[in-house]
Amino acid sequence: MGHLTYGNYRRMQRRLNQYVPGNADSTSLYEILKVLVTDEEAHLCSLMPVNLTASADLARIWKMAESEAVSALDALAHKGIVYVFDAGGTMKYALAPPVLGFFEFSLMRTDGRFDAETLSKLYYQYNNVEEGFIRQQGAAWPSFTRVLPHEDMLEDLSSEVMSWERVSDGIDSATCITTGQCFCRHKMEHMGLACDAPMDVCLTFNDTAKYLSTHGIAREISRDEARRIIRECMDAGLVQIGENKKSNLVIICNCCGCCCDLLLGYKKFGLTDIVSPSSYVATVESQGCSRCGTCAERCPVDAITQTEAQIPVVGDRCLGCGVCTRFCPTGSCRLAGRPEKIYVPEDFLEKWTLGGIHQAKLGNFFFDDQTSSLHRILRVLTNATLRLPFLRSFLLSRPVRTALMSAIRNSRRFREFKDPAPPAAV
Repeated sequence: MGHLTYGNYRRMQRRLNQYVPGNADSTSLYEILKVLVTDEEAHLCSLMPVNLTASADLARIWKMAESEAVSALDALAHKGIVYVFDAGGTMKYALAPPVLGFFEFSLMRTDGRFDAETLSKLYYQYNNVEEGFIRQQGAAWPSFTRVLPHEDMLEDLSSEVMSWERVSDGIDSATCITTGQCFCRHKMEHMGLACDAPMDVCLTFNDTAKYLSTHGIAREISRDEARRIIRECMDAGLVQIGENKKSNLVIICNCCGCCCDLLLGYKKFGLTDIVSPSSYVATVESQGCSRCGTCAERCPVDAITQTEAQIPVVGDRCLGCGVCTRFCPTGSCRLAGRPEKIYVPEDFLEKWTLGGIHQAKLGNFFFDDQTSSLHRILRVLTNATLRLPFLRSFLLSRPVRTALMSAIRNSRRFREFKDPAPPAAV
């Protein structure tokens, strides 16, 4: 009965759960939404389509004048609740998801718009005490995020390193870069649990960075400052984690094993799919190893075990981040290419489509009119069909998914989900 009292916040939660990987239904989430949006704003958000939508179409859905809709959208955009993108000269809008979305944006900012202490306590309860949300993130495939290795620890493999594994390539080709406070450490700071790692190091890139800068959520910086931040974070032993796709860098989180929600979930629950490892893995050469234990101590996910009498052993949970390699005093700990190939989606569209099949949410993508009874029925039927194990396995098989992605990429309906070609490096 308690859920009934939340009304529009409950409806907004249901709409947010149409995304991949979604969210866990919890009173804590309703309380978070109450801090971030008004009851009326929650109602408007609950009616927003999944796909990017122009203000004129949203005005029709919301049954208001377009000028009034634009005003409401601008207020939500400044809060970090609604994304705004320029789609060929037309401004289009989308409801931001919780992760790589309004969770981070609400604590990334420093303008005092929200009660950071109240939000931090609610986020801690939802992300770190309750298990539903973090387990749901870990159940997604493809993984929502991936590790990017410390690039300067790959010197012996430089000719083999793909561009999407290089943070430097993403920085060099970015059209806009911003930085803001780390969501996880800011949250833990209010809980009295934060470490002393750098705080103002959450980097965003390209269209997302432009959106955050325009709406005062994050600070625009130069490429040189972005490189400096990355170097500072690598020297502090932090792990670089970005969105799990090859094209167009969106975000680089500089993560520690004591505050990061993803790495804590990785360790606590064994959620090895919550973040995809890099294409590399740590190795320890017996010759030269002093058995000092530095690699085991520095590993952010406890993937290395060591006793005084033995050479350290790298376990199968190694992320290939390069932290152990950086701090090994003898140079005997190195990064090597993984024997198995790590799958990285080509772009956002591929990640969302395959994730929609895997989590039986693809119907939300195709039938996204929240006010249409027909769309609601088609969503339910499509998603129910995708829950059939044999069909899901068939659609996710390599030849079928390749053909499916080709058809979707050629569809006019989803052209705005395609990542634009990156500009030439400067």
